[in-house]
Amino acid sequence: MKKRIIGRLDKANFPELNLKDISIKIDTGAYTSSIHCENMEEKEDGLHCVFLDKEHPEYDHKPFIFKDYNKIRVKSSNGIAQSRYEIKSSIEIFGKVYKISLSLSNRKEMKHPVLLGRKFLNKKFIVDPELQNLSHNNPHHEH
Repeated sequence: MKKRIIGRLDKANFPELNLKDISIKIDTGAYTSSIHCENMEEKEDGLHCVFLDKEHPEYDHKPFIFKDYNKIRVKSSNGIAQSRYEIKSSIEIFGKVYKISLSLSNRKEMKHPVLLGRKFLNKKFIVDPELQNLSHNNPHHEH
């Protein structure tokens, strides 16, 4: 499979979550990918959480219920391991839909609500940190 060039920042859609044009940051230092969520709570009907994104008022405080989720251990950049929820979903980037595992984390202090890590990037993308918005600006264009 030919690898596609991706810049350090872009925007992507998450069809299963009904989220469009969400800011993503490419992070080759992170193994897992994560999405910003708050108020995560396990209930009888699944994992409840709230998605927040200041750029998109229609997603601000949008509630989600995930029926299918796991608990995983994630080591953050400061070396501290924490337990997080992980969901299986899909991401649309460069006009193509890929499967993706996303850990749910509070990224309120971060500029971008989604972080794409190596587990997702491997075998699909080559990262060029000088570039950004390659998919957003040309969703179907081959680079």
